[in-house]
Amino acid sequence: MATGSLARDALAVLQPGFTGTSAPDWLLRRLGEGLSAVGLFGRNISSPEQLAELTRQLRAERGDVLVAIDEEGGDVTRLEVRTGSSFPGSLALGAVDDPKLTRDVARELGRRLTECGVNLNWAPSADVNSNPDNPVIGVRSFGAEPDLVARHTAAYIEGLQDAGVAACTKHFPGHGDTNVDSHHDLPHIDADLDTLCSRELVPFRAAVEAGTKAVMSAHILLPSLDPSSPVTLSRSALGGLLRASVTEGGLGFEGLIVTDGMEMRAISAIYGIERGSVLAIAAGADAICVGGGLADEDTVLRLRDALVRAVHQGELDEERLADAAARVRALAAWTVEAGAGETAPAPEVGLTAARRALRVTAPGAYQPIDAPPYVVAFTPVANIAVGHETPWGVAAELARLLPGTETGAYGSADAAENGPAAVIASVLRDAADRRIVAVVRDVHRHSWMADALESLTSARPDTVVVEMGVPHAPPTGALHIATHGAARVCGRAAAEVITGKGAGR
Repeated sequence: MATGSLARDALAVLQPGFTGTSAPDWLLRRLGEGLSAVGLFGRNISSPEQLAELTRQLRAERGDVLVAIDEEGGDVTRLEVRTGSSFPGSLALGAVDDPKLTRDVARELGRRLTECGVNLNWAPSADVNSNPDNPVIGVRSFGAEPDLVARHTAAYIEGLQDAGVAACTKHFPGHGDTNVDSHHDLPHIDADLDTLCSRELVPFRAAVEAGTKAVMSAHILLPSLDPSSPVTLSRSALGGLLRASVTEGGLGFEGLIVTDGMEMRAISAIYGIERGSVLAIAAGADAICVGGGLADEDTVLRLRDALVRAVHQGELDEERLADAAARVRALAAWTVEAGAGETAPAPEVGLTAARRALRVTAPGAYQPIDAPPYVVAFTPVANIAVGHETPWGVAAELARLLPGTETGAYGSADAAENGPAAVIASVLRDAADRRIVAVVRDVHRHSWMADALESLTSARPDTVVVEMGVPHAPPTGALHIATHGAARVCGRAAAEVITGKGAGR
């Protein structure tokens, strides 16, 4: 069993998850032994009150513990994983392009996190969504234009940290130019260094200038930067580009470098989590995020012992591990000093932003729907970052405004098994004489969805179409609404326009 200051440092650099809505005994013991951070996921949260009690439980064992969460708002929410978020995501904020609004949204989100005892947020996403076929970023990005992403990344950081929550800007040096999800495989990005500097790095420079307390590395292979190692394991990327001074051509970042989840297959399938964690710390990372899928004491002990063993065997410099642990403790100290602040509540700011983010196209005069419609949701497979349990769409909000609204869902398996024609025949039969509202998500990325939507709007030209992903395809339908995200408030804003009820835009 590893003991002593070396073991404490090894525990300090871990950000593990756990199961359940209260802290297990093993986690509390490890906090007493040097563990400095805990990562929370949707499985750990049932209500704000429960979450506040959980964080009090953790702080009773270690007062300066970093309690981290992946709360981007929008499609990626943990606070409201079972209901959908009260805040639109980054793409919606980028569509509005009002940095003050972005700052206000992030400040209110930070205020709610602080109320619950959370002090480190693995957000915002500073990725430039330059590839519209990106399966993992999409609406999580502020947009496809570097300067726009940069100004909103900075505004988000300022708002979040004003509320006393440390921002962790991700996914360095940019996960936008890929069509591979690093949860499943290792993406290769072929951008040259000039493109990297003029596109991907622009928001990260802005993040560093805005004072982001942490930066999260991406599990991507960028040969122009390092031909052999993914960024998370690359000395050139972390110890070099991110840490090097501006005069040396780097970003000059002095805060905490956090890895993306080490259980993601881009790392675990190639290196394993123990070896990957050692290489990440050696490369310049300071904190190991693990626990999205691996959430037990055995994982924590395996990683602790792998780091200690690597020091003993000369594979990891002891001073590098000590430096990483010191950076973790320094951020923990900042969160204690920052405290909760005195941020005034702004409960309606998320809905206000969602309403302003709508882009409505109506080829002719549109008559609001005033009777219960039939909502058909063409549902793609959710990426792991979003999760499968978070509800999305407009059906619930339409049902609130028009009781009796019914809904049906169709996915790629339905289209593959029966063909688009059979799917649409089923939709028309179920809808009968009711108006149809078709809800899609990234229709440009899914040929089966595009085919089904074309068949539906041809058969029923009065169909209302709501695009809740990236609105890259041309608008269709009697009314087309681009929400720029699938958060609950985005669905509410769309339902208000469809029915002509509510505050509207």
